[in-house]
Amino acid sequence: MTQSAAAPPPPAAQQAPAPADAQKSQRFWPAPTGKPVRAGIQDTPSLLNRLQIIGMAAVLLFGLASGLVQFLSYQSDGRAADDTEQLVRVQDIQSSLLSADALATNVFLVGGGGDPDREAAFRAAIEDVLKQIAAAADAQPADKNALEALVVEINDYTTSVAAAQVYNRQQFPVGAEYLSGASASLRLDALPILNNLVDANTDRAQDSLAGQHPFYLLLIGLLALGVLVWMSMVLARRFRRYVNVGVAVAAAIVLVTTLVASIAAWRGDNQNDDLHDHELQAAVDQAAARTAGNDAKALESLRLIKRGSGSTVEPQWEADAKVVEDNATGSALDSWNAYADGHRQIVAYDDKDLWFKARGIAIDRADNKPTAFFDAFDATTQKLAEKNGKTTSDELRAGRTVALLGSLLTLLLGLVSSVAVARGISARRKEYA
Repeated sequence: MTQSAAAPPPPAAQQAPAPADAQKSQRFWPAPTGKPVRAGIQDTPSLLNRLQIIGMAAVLLFGLASGLVQFLSYQSDGRAADDTEQLVRVQDIQSSLLSADALATNVFLVGGGGDPDREAAFRAAIEDVLKQIAAAADAQPADKNALEALVVEINDYTTSVAAAQVYNRQQFPVGAEYLSGASASLRLDALPILNNLVDANTDRAQDSLAGQHPFYLLLIGLLALGVLVWMSMVLARRFRRYVNVGVAVAAAIVLVTTLVASIAAWRGDNQNDDLHDHELQAAVDQAAARTAGNDAKALESLRLIKRGSGSTVEPQWEADAKVVEDNATGSALDSWNAYADGHRQIVAYDDKDLWFKARGIAIDRADNKPTAFFDAFDATTQKLAEKNGKTTSDELRAGRTVALLGSLLTLLLGLVSSVAVARGISARRKEYA
């Protein structure tokens, strides 16, 4: 029987192909490295980048904000100087206008040919007032409209005074009515404009004098320091270093700059307060005394011009005298007191119907007479007002240089601090690498 051919031996055993999902898993998932991954750990390079951005932004903003505050203080002192000059200028206009009225009424009492010297002084006073008005309008545009209205009133006043003088030379009684009407119109229409201007410029000067802000500078510096301290704490925890030199340098710059700027602003604020309470207040007080004094002198002449009904102005004279006594000082007050004694003589004679004796005292220009004492008072108060006003504006302009230099230096130190922060973070970045 024929034996069949032997079957071929089976092929060597082969591994079964891996399922499709297993093959896909092997392609997209790397094999374990043996280093465990700790969840929640922040990426150090990213942390350093963020800290550098925050730190540099903080010190740059510090430099900009602190420098801006100091620059605004510099501007504020400049405005305060300008506002002080404008206030003194407006008060001088007010006083000089009433001084012109005092001259006009006193000349009217002389009668006849008048008093050429005092008439010239009246014209000079009005011309000076108009020049001062032009200068005031250029210096402060906010006052321009009011000053233009004032010029209209002054023109009306001088026209009426000129008419009164003409009628007075011709010995027409209507001249007294023209002059009385001119003086009344001056007080009812022109002086309220000047009073409003004085108030407005006083407010401007006071606001500008308060332009130093040491508290703001201190607050800005503390905020920047707070950011830098926080950065130092974060870096210390991560790198086990207590001090980061770059951040510490930036913090020291911010601290010293803040202290110096705050102290300078505090001293500037105190200086401005002193100027306000002493020199500026003295200028305002002397100008107020001069204004009231000239109003009183004009009222004295009007009392005599009105003859029998002139005593009605005496209460206002007494009110003006009280203003003078409250504000005038030194030789100005002495001169005023000497004049006031003469005024009481005039009143006494007028009350006794001794009009010519009263008039004689009022127009007498001898050195030991009331008019001479009044002229000394007027000149002294004007000089003191101008002197103290100039001292105030000069001191303000001289002191503002510190604020400007401080502003520029603070900006520069802000940039230096930002470089220090960047170098400090760069050092930690090198350590990590």
